Amino acid sequence: MNDRFLVTPESFAQLGVAKVAYVKPMRSDEITRMFPQSPALPPGLDLFALVSADGMPIMVSDRREDAVANAWENELETVSLH
Repeated sequence: MNDRFLVTPESFAQLGVAKVAYVKPMRSDEITRMFPQSPALPPGLDLFALVSADGMPIMVSDRREDAVANAWENELETVSLH
């Protein structure tokens, strides 16, 4: 008998939702796609999005330090993506 089990991408993403987030460098051009409710931004700005483990955007800043601070304030562990 096979002792392995299947974890769907959806259930895998839910594992760290309340505990893990990542800081994603983005261009302002990408923000509208990720944050449809965001105000219009000038194109070409370098920004940082704090994103939950399931890919849900949490906040955007022009400083990486602000995104990390927001994660810390919300008791989220930031992780690196490679």
